[in-house]
Amino acid sequence: MRVIGPLAHGIIDYAMVILLVAGPSVAGFRNPRLTTMSYALAAAHFLLTVITRFPLGVRKSLPFYLHGTIELVVAILLIILPWLANFSAGVNSRNFFVAMGAIIFIIWLLTDFRSAGRASAPESAAR
Repeated sequence: MRVIGPLAHGIIDYAMVILLVAGPSVAGFRNPRLTTMSYALAAAHFLLTVITRFPLGVRKSLPFYLHGTIELVVAILLIILPWLANFSAGVNSRNFFVAMGAIIFIIWLLTDFRSAGRASAPESAAR
């Protein structure tokens, strides 16, 4: 059941960027490397959102379905990151990154990435 459309997904993405920036302070990260990692993820997520072609009449370079594929990979990586980067013992940071990965995955599950293709098909056929 995919109930989130492209516009709502874009708005949620900007909220996720804010969570990634505020998260280290709220969660009480003690390791500056992990804080920097969260800020870098926020910057990457912001860039991904900015360059995505949401069906809002604005021409951008990244198709919405590809945006979804990248988010799926990021969600999985965030969930396993504490063990890959060897910081799973830090409860606050581990829980934060796993929770962010789970949230991104749930949003991915609920988003209709194909609706953007259907919405932009008549526009491209008119040319």
